[in-house]
Amino acid sequence: MNDLIADFLAQKCIAVVGVSRTGNDFSNEVYRKLRDAGYQVYAVNPNVDEIDGETCYRRLSAIPETIDGVMITTAPAITEQIVHECADLGIRRVWMHRSFGQGSYSAEAESFCKGQNISVIPAGCPMMFCDPVDFGHKCIRWFMKVTGGLPK
Repeated sequence: MNDLIADFLAQKCIAVVGVSRTGNDFSNEVYRKLRDAGYQVYAVNPNVDEIDGETCYRRLSAIPETIDGVMITTAPAITEQIVHECADLGIRRVWMHRSFGQGSYSAEAESFCKGQNISVIPAGCPMMFCDPVDFGHKCIRWFMKVTGGLPK
């Protein structure tokens, strides 16, 4: 899992699917963290035109650049749709946000990714790994490792 995470975070252009229209959701925090860490990051939500003063795209296919990886922060049923769009667009890296509970994880989406040769991270959050990691996310990462919430 560490290799998959390192590979994902080594990319330059990442889309965050599921940013909130209110701007106060964990998905928006992930978007901001990646943006502030120097990534070219694109927000995706079919119901929003702008997030933090930047364009929000309605679909991955609307992004005017080749996407290296997709961070999914949606409901699991939407995750399945997103991974199919990733396959259609040739996107080879997917991360399903999941800390406690179901998160964005979908077993069907994970299986689909593996069948399409898409690297898939089925749990965790980039904020637990993207430097600098705040104390709260260090604690969450430790807890998830100890309890088996992060696959090996």
